[in-house]
Amino acid sequence: KSKLSPCEQVVITAEVFLTLGIVSLLENILVICAIVKNKNLHSPMYFFVCSLAVADMLVSVSNAWETITIYLINNRHIIMEDAFVRHIDNVFDSMICISVVASMCSLLAIAVDRYITIFYALRYHNIMTVKRSGLIIACIWTFCTGCGIIFILYYESTYVIICLITMFFTMLFLMVSLYIHMFLLARTHVKKIAALPGENSVRQRTSMKG
Repeated sequence: KSKLSPCEQVVITAEVFLTLGIVSLLENILVICAIVKNKNLHSPMYFFVCSLAVADMLVSVSNAWETITIYLINNRHIIMEDAFVRHIDNVFDSMICISVVASMCSLLAIAVDRYITIFYALRYHNIMTVKRSGLIIACIWTFCTGCGIIFILYYESTYVIICLITMFFTMLFLMVSLYIHMFLLARTHVKKIAALPGENSVRQRTSMKG
C-alpha cells in the first residue's frame, strides 16, 4: 500500500502580495478618477461605487504595508519588540476589518439604490438625493471606523468575531433578497409584455421579414 504524502505547505512570496496590492490600488484609483472627471457619473449610485473603491484601496494599502513590514522584520532590516509587533498587527487587522465592513455596506447601499430606482422610479430623485447619499456614506465610514476600533480593543473576545460574522451574513442576506425581488419584478414585466395583444403580430412580422 502506498503511503499518502503529507500536504506540502505552499509559500507565496512577498513580491506576489505586493504586486497584487499595487495593481488593485491602481485599478481603484482609475475608477475614482473616472467618476470624479465625468460629470455624467456624479450621481448617488456612483458615489457609492467610489466608497466601494476607497474600501478596496484600504485593503490594498494595508496588505501591501503589512507585506513590507513582515519582510523587513523577517530579514532583520528593522528590529522591533514583540509587543510592538503585536500592536502593528492589530492595526493591520483593524484596517482590514474596516475595509471589509465598508465594502459590504457600500455594496448594500448600491443594492438599495438600484431597488429604489426600479420600484420607486418616479420618486427616485426625491428619495436618493446627492446630499442624502453623502450622509449615508459618512454614516457607513463612521460605523466601519467604530467596528475597527472595537476590533482592536476586544480582538481576543469571541463575541466580537461572532458579531462581525453575523453582520456579514445579515448584509449578504439583505443584498441577495433585494436582487431576487428585482429579478422577480423584471421577469413579471417580461411576461406581461409578452402577453400583450400586439406582441404576437409583431413577432409574426419579424419572422416573415426574417
